[in-house]
Amino acid sequence: MTAKPSAHTAAPATAWPLAWPSSTTNLETYRAPWWLPGGHLQTIHPATVVRKPAVAYRRERWEVQHPTLGEDFVDVDFVDGQPGQPLVVLFHGLEGSSNSHYARGLMAALHERGWSGAVPHFRGCSGEPNRTARFYHSGDSLEVDWIMARLRARTPGPLYAAGVSLGGNALLRWLGESGSKAGFVTAAAAISAPLDLARGGEALSSGFNMLYTRMFLQTLKPKCLAKLEQFPDLFDRQALLAARDLYAFDNVVTAPLHGYRDTDDYWHRASARHVLHEITVPTLVLNARNDPFLPGQHLPGSASKAVTLEYPDEGGHVGFPAGPFPGRIDWLPRRILSFFDGITRAPEAPELCEAGTHG
Repeated sequence: MTAKPSAHTAAPATAWPLAWPSSTTNLETYRAPWWLPGGHLQTIHPATVVRKPAVAYRRERWEVQHPTLGEDFVDVDFVDGQPGQPLVVLFHGLEGSSNSHYARGLMAALHERGWSGAVPHFRGCSGEPNRTARFYHSGDSLEVDWIMARLRARTPGPLYAAGVSLGGNALLRWLGESGSKAGFVTAAAAISAPLDLARGGEALSSGFNMLYTRMFLQTLKPKCLAKLEQFPDLFDRQALLAARDLYAFDNVVTAPLHGYRDTDDYWHRASARHVLHEITVPTLVLNARNDPFLPGQHLPGSASKAVTLEYPDEGGHVGFPAGPFPGRIDWLPRRILSFFDGITRAPEAPELCEAGTHG
């Protein structure tokens, strides 16, 4: 592995209240602010209105030479903590990055603790097109495995892993497929992961949810058109342009490009719900029941004893806003870190895991 460090700092628009408010509230009981009702508002407001903390990142470029992953690069943004303190790696969501609100929220929380953080970018999400025909996808456990192996080799202290949305599903796939081989990870957390991709895809294909679909396609399509400049005939250009939902897009691009027969095959085989019973690392699976991306009735009801299923009634998709208007986004990093703290203090996994509402 070769690393090319460079400085990268997220835009510090406003001050960030790093000193969290003191509270006796049980972090396992999420309550949405009264002024922000419903899954859509709880999804959109934190991502677009609530101010994000300024985070000073240090970027490394990792060169990839792999028989399946190809000769490429992965850009990783680091927050450097105190020597010997834990490192938390965060896998971002579809078309996300280290600049996403949830990434900057968690990285700011780590900085406040003196911990280190790392946000690897999936192919094409770091601001520069990748070199190979490969993109990324919800079941990309091979990419996660490559990244985790390199972090393991350079992390002398505890190593934690978190994943959000698509990145959460990919992390869970890796944890389940790896089994005990993932034991070098102290604990993990998956937030708003689309555990059942088919049901989630259906939810995003109609009504108000098409707003999210159009948002994703607005950035995915230009990337794919640029990819066709690199690799002519990689996929059908006209079919790509005609795609109006993620089902059609995945049928043209994601599925065939990554070894799946079609969208149905991809959505079935890549869903994390199939591997929840194989996970041995203590893992939090946090999904709001009012998440527009995966309605609560489709959430799995059981998992291995190492997995904590936490399904609050509210929170939206990677939202979980808190406090009075205009709100804060500190509840989610606090919940993730409190789970990690609890595992560190009491490493024994619970004997039984059944889905809970927790509020």
